[in-house]
Amino acid sequence: MSPLISTLKRVLKTRGLTYAELAQRIALSEASVKRLFSQGTFTLERLEQICAALEIDVFELAKLARGEQARAQELTVKQEQQLAKDRVLLGVFYLTYNGWQINDIVAQYELSHAQVFALLRKLDGIGVLDLLPNEQVRLKVARNLRLRRRGPIETAYGRAVVGEFLSPEFDRVGGMFRVEFRELSSASFEVLKRKLERLADEVHELAELDSMLPSADRQTIGVAVGLRPWTVSMVSGLPVRKR
Repeated sequence: MSPLISTLKRVLKTRGLTYAELAQRIALSEASVKRLFSQGTFTLERLEQICAALEIDVFELAKLARGEQARAQELTVKQEQQLAKDRVLLGVFYLTYNGWQINDIVAQYELSHAQVFALLRKLDGIGVLDLLPNEQVRLKVARNLRLRRRGPIETAYGRAVVGEFLSPEFDRVGGMFRVEFRELSSASFEVLKRKLERLADEVHELAELDSMLPSADRQTIGVAVGLRPWTVSMVSGLPVRKR
């Protein structure tokens, strides 16, 4: 299967559409759509039609298909150290990583155009992006960038960020939060781990698809995933029978 078709299937999945629903949108039978994907017999016109139905540009699809393998999945320790010691620099890196332009940042935050440009030059010097002519930016890190576990940034801000994230009542700010606990086998535990890993990947995939939208049409969404063996306090407080 070509990378383009694989990516198209991934986009279809992240959009939450079935082959039948896609077929309806492009006025084809479900069987014809399935045949297109299985045989890879897309004309450019048909590909553009499907991309329009999925609300993604053909060039953006090609960019996703090329992948980000050539870019670093993690920052170096030194890069994280430099970002961790400057909260404003880290903030501008985060916004730039999410596709914000200089004017967007100036309009939203108490920073001048010259200050943002100077911070972008620092980020260029750190090696996380290239500052191009006409104030354009090209990232040098992967779109699914992961922070180092217990690295400089997580060490400096991890606990505070998690505490800030968990502090409000989720439903009151338009979110949701659930804690489920049941006794499971080791095999089921591994199944859940894989599902959570896939969910984490889909967060990045959706962000990549939405990165073409103006910053005003996007908001930061926090997703926390966690899974571990755990003895619930209401059980751990019970007296254990001596054997």
